[in-house]
Amino acid sequence: MKNLKYLLILLVATTFSGCGIYNFTGTGTIDAKTFQVNFFQNNADLIEPGIDRDFTLTLQDLIQNQTNLNLVSTGGELVYEGEIIDYRTTPMTATAVTSGGDVGAAQNRLTIRVNVRFTNKKKETDDFEKTFEFYKDYPGTTQLVGSSLNAAIKEIFERITQDIFNESLAKW
Repeated sequence: MKNLKYLLILLVATTFSGCGIYNFTGTGTIDAKTFQVNFFQNNADLIEPGIDRDFTLTLQDLIQNQTNLNLVSTGGELVYEGEIIDYRTTPMTATAVTSGGDVGAAQNRLTIRVNVRFTNKKKETDDFEKTFEFYKDYPGTTQLVGSSLNAAIKEIFERITQDIFNESLAKW
């Protein structure tokens, strides 16, 4: 009985002690209650229709899913804004010269770069403006169109938005 009492005291003490509130996303404590994601305009030289909307929604969804913050259209305590500044496909490796003298790409890379301005109205030292970029490699013999293009863009946006989340809230 006496040992049970000490065990209970130890259990209570370890439950209420610790290094503050922490969650699995790594955000720790956030003073803010609301966030706002302004529309990310597509200012890239090569325009892919709809990626501006898709990127904006992907960033909103990620923050909603990984925090308890409320999405607002104006007056957010945390504000994300910016623009898509680059969308390009580049050859990465060349193939051998064919009998016709042509050189092709064995592998291509789709790269998207986004400029982000983050404002934390509760803690101005967290504010930043930074460029985030990611890519998807694909065989030079295939064309990125339709569902394969959508899957590549989705993969790139998932990586970029996670990087933005980590930079702005997780501090990783």
